[in-house]
Amino acid sequence: MIVVGVDGSGSSSEAIRWAAEEARIRGSRVEAVYAWQSPLVTGLLYIPPDLLDPGALEGHAREIVEAAVTEAGDVPDGIEIESRAVEGLPAKVLIDASRDAELLVLGSRGHGGFHGLLLGSVGQQCVQHAVCPVVIVRPARDGETERRSS
Repeated sequence: MIVVGVDGSGSSSEAIRWAAEEARIRGSRVEAVYAWQSPLVTGLLYIPPDLLDPGALEGHAREIVEAAVTEAGDVPDGIEIESRAVEGLPAKVLIDASRDAELLVLGSRGHGGFHGLLLGSVGQQCVQHAVCPVVIVRPARDGETERRSS
């Protein structure tokens, strides 16, 4: 199984497309995973009730991962993409998912240079701690998808 980390960004959809093509080549399946957390409530700020309802939060998380799969568009024939919303810290959820995966695929936010060192902590943690190989998919300069693996 190929696990794809989804965060609702355009790069997530690119990662799903890349993973679907890789699954076709490997004869594997794809699972898109979105991690969500209950908000931490402190102080006297007003929090809308739906943000405190775990059922609503999970429903919203499912919508995000399903939208990413839909946005990815056509996938190769015979490849189905399962979507899963899991409560927890994104890096931990994806590292846990890597235990049963042959490959973990993540989209890149496109940060490079100094900003790349400061941002992308989820990707960085996954690259360092995942049990399986990790592929980071980022848009190439010419608009085609490029991958980097570790």
